[in-house]
Amino acid sequence: MDSIFAQATATGRTGVSVIRLSGPQAFDIARILCKLPAVGRTGLRAVRGRDGALIDQALVLCFEQGASFTGERVVEFQVHGGLATVAKLLSELSEQEGCRLAEPGEFTRRALENGQLDLNQVEALSDLIDAETESQRQQAIRVLDGRFGDAGEMWRGKLLRAAALLEASIDFSDEEIPDDLSVEVISLVEETRASIAAILERSMMASKIRTGFTVAIIGAPNVGKSTLLNAIVGRQAAITSDVAGTTRDVIECRVDLQGLAVSFLDTAGLRESEDEIENLGISKAYEMAAAADIRVFLVEEVGEPLPIALRDGDIVRLNKGDERSSDVGTVSGKTGEGVSELLSLIAERLLVKTPQDVVAIRERQITGLRAAESFLGRVLELTHADPLPFELASQELYFALSELDFVFGRIDIESVLDEIFSSFCLGK
Repeated sequence: MDSIFAQATATGRTGVSVIRLSGPQAFDIARILCKLPAVGRTGLRAVRGRDGALIDQALVLCFEQGASFTGERVVEFQVHGGLATVAKLLSELSEQEGCRLAEPGEFTRRALENGQLDLNQVEALSDLIDAETESQRQQAIRVLDGRFGDAGEMWRGKLLRAAALLEASIDFSDEEIPDDLSVEVISLVEETRASIAAILERSMMASKIRTGFTVAIIGAPNVGKSTLLNAIVGRQAAITSDVAGTTRDVIECRVDLQGLAVSFLDTAGLRESEDEIENLGISKAYEMAAAADIRVFLVEEVGEPLPIALRDGDIVRLNKGDERSSDVGTVSGKTGEGVSELLSLIAERLLVKTPQDVVAIRERQITGLRAAESFLGRVLELTHADPLPFELASQELYFALSELDFVFGRIDIESVLDEIFSSFCLGK
């Protein structure tokens, strides 16, 4: 197997750049360039090229096989971050026999292949790198630390025990089957199915942490929706005018709201119109309102009929809080009055929906867990038959195990890996 190398830090002029070298020949290759420190220790070393000329004074670290990120022998060179210095060291490494530039995500792929990470941890690492908000970071860390994988191992262990009991029953005559065997199988399957169901119940909102929530601002034309959006994002994101119907398309602005990624949507004013273009915007407004996690309705008068039925979590605000007050609550994008209170309320309602424990957060994981839950439901249905069809129940149980194995990266994951690693940088 080749040893691989790449710059692990961002490209460009920096104070320090890290060059990572991983593979079975990593120590031998690195010794050509400098004297290595003891494993697990950091040493300041003169790194020289093939001609003996000094490339840089670098901090060098060595990790033994099994104790590194990739699970292989790894050497890291911390050099000064000048472009020429980094390019020279990369060039020297590329000239070494059995050493090549890493492909995107190849370090992480080797970590997976060597058992340092499971598939869900690999995906979580990608999410951690892409995290824009504190909630996204925390969620990625919860999966990366292995708790989701631990849950998967627990499910797998229980189902393997149930499968073994069913397989043994197939070989028994009716008289030899213990009376409590089906009871234990049912208990194991029910416990596993309930645990998976609990994960799935929280997973949809958890996926929102990763992709972001949406809040639609809804109301009649010229009620102040665009002005409110501008006040929320702190800039002129939407054109404002006294002319009704100025907003024709949905304007989306993404903000970090108390650690949550939230996209605020300014929509076209909802009214009857003979203008074809405006009607397209109104249709889009209804569509986005239906899909939004929270809708903020701006109204001009207390008790004003709303164009869309309220859902749990929706917020109604009387516009122009500098001119009116009401039990409904007021907000003014023009003066800023009530904007902070509105944002706090939105964050509070979104945070209530946000799970704080480990959940499946990617569509691949959710789909696999749903399939496993369905197969386990079928097993439970079969256990109530008299006599119990052991072979059919066993088959459904193995289908459930197969789905779990896919979720946790045990089988048929090459296409998934290709998709994941294509988004990684070379140094990962």
